Formats: sequence, C-alpha cells, structure tokens
Amino acid sequence: MQLDTSARPSIVSPNTSDLGGSIKAGSGRSFDRKNRLLVYNRFFKIACIASAVFVCLILFAILFLMFRTGVLTFRDVSPMTFFFSTDWTPEEDRYGAFVFIFGTFALTLLTLLISVPLSVVIAVFLADIAPNWLRNLLRPVLDLLVGIPSVVYGFLGLTILIPLLRDVTGTNMGDGILAAAIVLTIMVLPTISRVSDDAISAVPRKYRDASYALGATRFQTIFKVTIPAARSGIMYGVILGMARAIGETMAVVMVIGNTPQLADALFKPTSVLTSNIVMQIANVPFDSTWNNALYMMGFLLLVISLLMIVLVRLLQRGAVR
Repeated sequence: MQLDTSARPSIVSPNTSDLGGSIKAGSGRSFDRKNRLLVYNRFFKIACIASAVFVCLILFAILFLMFRTGVLTFRDVSPMTFFFSTDWTPEEDRYGAFVFIFGTFALTLLTLLISVPLSVVIAVFLADIAPNWLRNLLRPVLDLLVGIPSVVYGFLGLTILIPLLRDVTGTNMGDGILAAAIVLTIMVLPTISRVSDDAISAVPRKYRDASYALGATRFQTIFKVTIPAARSGIMYGVILGMARAIGETMAVVMVIGNTPQLADALFKPTSVLTSNIVMQIANVPFDSTWNNALYMMGFLLLVISLLMIVLVRLLQRGAVR
C-alpha cells in the first residue's frame, strides 16, 4: 500500500531573516523608550533645580531691594538712633524704630506662648482621644478656619474682643498687645493644630501599644511617647504658624492701637513693624528719609522672620539628636 505523502501538512521553516529583523526592531523600540525616559528624567531634574534656584533668587532679590533702599536711612540717621531710640517723630526728622522692633518680638512671643500649648492639646484630642464622628467633624472645621481672611478676624476682634476685654478688665482701652495676641492666636491655631494632628496620627501604633504593655497610662503615653515621637511635625506646624503671626498686618492694625509707644503693658496701645509700615507708607515721599526708614523696617521684618525660622530649625535638630 502506497501512502499519499501529498496530504501531509507541510512544516514551514521560519524565515530567519524576518525573525532577526523583528528582534532588532524590538530592541530598537526598547532602546528608544529608555532614551525617552532618560531625557524625561533629566528634564524633570533640571526643572526642579531651576525652580529651587528661581525661588532662592526671588528671596535674595527682595532682600537686596529692601536693604538697598533701607540702608539709605543711615545717611541722615545713625544706626544707634534708629535701632535703640524710642522716639518716632518723622515730621521732626526723628526716626527711632526700637518701639516697633520690640513690639514685633513681644507680640510674636506672646502669640506663641498662647497658641502652641492650645494647638498641641487640640491635636492630641483629635488624634488620640476624640471619637471618630467628632474627629471627622472637627478636622474640616479647622481646615475652613485657615481660609478665613485676616480682615474678618480683625473686624471681629475690633467689635467683639476689645469691648469684652474692657468689660472684663475694667480698663478704658481694650486695644493693645494682648488683644492682638489673642486675635493672632485664633488665626494660627488651626494651622498648628492640623499639622500637629497629622504628625501625631502618623506615629506608629506599636509605640502606643508598647507603652501600654509596660503599664503606662494614657496621659503618660501621650506626653512621654506620642508627642516626643511627633516632635518634628509639631515643630513644622509651629514654623508655619509663626510665619503667619509675624507677618500679619490687617488684623493687627485693627486691634493693636497703632501708637508709637513702648508696649510695657498688655492693654497699652502700641505698634509693630507691619502695622507702622501699612499705616504710613501711602503718604510718604518716595525719596525721603521717612520712606527709606520704612524700607529698613521691612528689611528687618524679613530678617527677623528668617532668623526665627532658622532658630526653630536648630532647636528641632537638637531635639531630634
């Protein structure tokens, strides 16, 4: 019997030239993709570096502009008089800015003394104590308080807080450094609280469980374990709150009294660098010593802000060590 070999399926040998071409094409596509990724990564790195350099240039340009104009003050006023005299009478060519420098430091420190403990307590309550329904209610409320314009806080302080301070203390003048510190405390409280809340919530649960396993109470766990572990994030919240407090203008102008006198009492009207600049800059001739002195105050305000932020960073680094 003779088999019909013509019915068998023929086995087609692969075309080695086509296979090699497809391999080369595939490797080419892979090579092109790697090149594109390399170009994208380099471009992204250059864009990030350029953005950082641009921000630094903007900061140094502002500092240089304020310093270049402000230093012209010392052509007519000695540095000792400007920095250490309390006599601010520009109409009589007397430019003593110590009142405003002291008021700025005093207001910022008083605000931090009031706001930081309250903010940390609120953050601890939200992160470790409050039930879920109350936590979910209070966190959005704090976020909304951050976005309220400062002029609204100033108006409420002028119409509600100052009359209340007059009734409680029996003084004739309710405006002063205490009223400004309370208004600023209400303004920075949501910022510090929310950042501290996130930092405390990020502390691993095993830290708390280990503390409870050793017999510690909730109070001891919070203040001996949780807060020290979240110290870095809390300090960042303090930095943000301090930056807003030291540079705030409208709310402070409305409640501090705007009087160039030394703040040696909580209910004595005074003035700070920001309030004095905003109250006088509009009616000052541009090339006058008065204008140069206001520019120097703006430069001092920037330097004070930078120094306080650097100080907090150093304290934070020492605490971490």
